[in-house]
Amino acid sequence: MTEFRDVRVFDGVGPTLSPPTTVTVTGGLITRVGDRTGPGDPAPDTAAHGDPVHPDGPSGARPHRTVVDGGGRVLMPGLIDAHWHAMMAAVSLPVLATADPGYLQLVAGREAERTLLRGFTTVRDAGGPVFALKRAIDEGVITGPRIYPSGAFISQTAGHGDFRSLLDVPREPGAPLTMVERTGTAAIADGVDAVLRATREQLMRGASQIKVMAGGGVASPYDPIDVTQYTFAELAAAVEAAGHWGTYVMVHAYTPASVQQAIRAGVRCIEHGHLLDDETAAMMAEHGVWWSLQPFLDDADAIPITDPDGRTKQLAVTDGTDSAYRLARRHGVRLAWGTDTLFDARLATRQGAQLAKLARWFTPAAVLRMATSDNAALLAMSGPRDPYPAPLGVIQPGAYADLLLVDGDPLTSLDVLADPANLRVIMKDGRTVQNTLTGAATPPHP
Repeated sequence: MTEFRDVRVFDGVGPTLSPPTTVTVTGGLITRVGDRTGPGDPAPDTAAHGDPVHPDGPSGARPHRTVVDGGGRVLMPGLIDAHWHAMMAAVSLPVLATADPGYLQLVAGREAERTLLRGFTTVRDAGGPVFALKRAIDEGVITGPRIYPSGAFISQTAGHGDFRSLLDVPREPGAPLTMVERTGTAAIADGVDAVLRATREQLMRGASQIKVMAGGGVASPYDPIDVTQYTFAELAAAVEAAGHWGTYVMVHAYTPASVQQAIRAGVRCIEHGHLLDDETAAMMAEHGVWWSLQPFLDDADAIPITDPDGRTKQLAVTDGTDSAYRLARRHGVRLAWGTDTLFDARLATRQGAQLAKLARWFTPAAVLRMATSDNAALLAMSGPRDPYPAPLGVIQPGAYADLLLVDGDPLTSLDVLADPANLRVIMKDGRTVQNTLTGAATPPHP
């Protein structure tokens, strides 16, 4: 049992902090918040303040109790990044394309620990071979965030997920898969039958949701950003197959045409959408579709794109960011937040700073809610495929004990979360990952 005493709580929902209170963690769950208790909350004991509880007679023992004196600091839910690529965040594109898969997994494992030490206790992985990484984290083999895996992103030929060389096409009947397909990074599928097969393969491997490329992209070499990808029938096939497993499809798309087709096909979440218009934003709101939007700006945190055509596409996206956020607010679209960090170890360290950029469009309270309880509501759409079924992103009895004890007030300034040094205690699943209040050795800088 762990007690956080004298903490002001941001519960992931409300816009204000609580008065100083106590939050109790038992096992992997929050069991008491002030006077509110949940199932399984142990009865209060009479041990001295901060003293461990020792065995009470030969027939049993009370649980050991660790007390964390918050000193009036803010206790908040762990952060959630709804668009992360664990296998791609910290390696360059040439390394990703040529390195041994074992090396890439080791780099991803190291980056997973750093992700957690930045305060991100959960990520929705938006494409890549992360099933082994997720298992190693869940089993305690390595340290890292909870992962909602999509598996290989599904792409048409010449789509955003097709990184083959031109020498690899046309594909001969019975030809072996390319490296990007063999490693489970992408699944190139054309036609309804192939899309069904690719979707079912990701679900078989443990995908909590399915990622489909429904429009042109920036980093991909062959597709202009204005191209709509997949037919309605192909998208609807992926949606139907995912629906049979009780989960949903998220799509990469930027333009009105690609997003509108995806919505008509039953897609539940749009990734990016920086080039949308009023009509499409209204359509998203009408159908209750989530908009997972990233604060892409043409600044020092832009993903490095050296190809001139790719750079032109990138500028079109960054020019549309302000408009996209205004449209989402105007029409009341359900917003999620993620970074989509790719191909740059330095940029990966900026995860918290990317969150702080949302102050350009929202109040700190709205941003914190988006990165905690709102993102958690999106992840919960995985339904029976949800690998972590207890509540996330909130501080309430019965929720997972994924918690941050923070120096400073993030409801006043989001910059507090841009510097991992302000995260004095990081807890995931009831286990303390970092505690710099005790004078213990500081973990590697995230």
